[in-house]
Amino acid sequence: MLDVRRLRLLRELARRGTIAAVAEALSFSPSAVSQQLGVLEREAGLPLLERTGRRVRLTPAGENLVRHAEAVLERLEQADADLAEARGGLSGALRIGAFPTATRTIVPAALVDLARRHPGLEPMVCETDPAAVAHALRAGDLDVALVHAYDFVPAEHEPGLTTEPLYGEAMYLAEPARGTPGTSATAGTPPAPGAEACPPPDQGAALRAHAASPWITATPGTLCHTMTVRACQAAGFTPRVRHRMDDFAAVLALVAAGQGVAVVPQLGATGPADPAVHLTRLVMQRRTGLAFRSGAGAHPAVAAFGAALRAAVPPDLAGSRAEA
Repeated sequence: MLDVRRLRLLRELARRGTIAAVAEALSFSPSAVSQQLGVLEREAGLPLLERTGRRVRLTPAGENLVRHAEAVLERLEQADADLAEARGGLSGALRIGAFPTATRTIVPAALVDLARRHPGLEPMVCETDPAAVAHALRAGDLDVALVHAYDFVPAEHEPGLTTEPLYGEAMYLAEPARGTPGTSATAGTPPAPGAEACPPPDQGAALRAHAASPWITATPGTLCHTMTVRACQAAGFTPRVRHRMDDFAAVLALVAAGQGVAVVPQLGATGPADPAVHLTRLVMQRRTGLAFRSGAGAHPAVAAFGAALRAAVPPDLAGSRAEA
């Protein structure tokens, strides 16, 4: 009989490529991972792995076993959901991953609603970049998480995970208003996010106007950073990055100080309008979804959190739902 825990290790190896990466992700030692995979090969009765330098490649039998492992793990999630439903009454920890703008604007209201409806449930929120969510969910470090994708950075299919769409939000070019030291940007009162009914017809022209400007992006490796770089490249230039900042409030403060321009999402531009910042709505969108392990969507705690999130989404976001 094949051991489910070892099947999980094999699946992670298929995703990560090295035993060291699997060990680090799952808090095992590399020798322990190697030993368990060796036992799995003996259980299977044929080779599952081929070593090529420092990396490990799955044999055709190993790849086929990973596909079965995905189905087995999904059924176990469904079984856990059925048992939780049969027990009745939600209790215990629910580990939630969320990115900062959602944590600041939507998640608090969802947690209030969740506490009112299910006082025995203990939600535990951990700030998690969407790029790291898949590994955290598969490793069992998170039960559910908010993820996002951009027009220029579509979401990749993640085996073993399911994502349900929540909302879409507009994207804005943030530039210093005229008169801000160190810039000659066009004057204008910063519009409230979502206030402009008609986006500019030429997004590329709006970005190209700042081809020579310094740019403020998120840190490399994040989806937000990739989005800005790709949007600018689609407009015909590569941005000259001066500052790297993951907090959009800090990004807008730097824009107000004349330190550069940036592309920010609608939820990143909430709050009192800063007259030193001019916001121009772009055609592109950011789409947010709720991710969880395949088969866990029917788990009462996951379903309850999803319902609370949807109830907390502001109407101007809920009206722009798009597939995450």
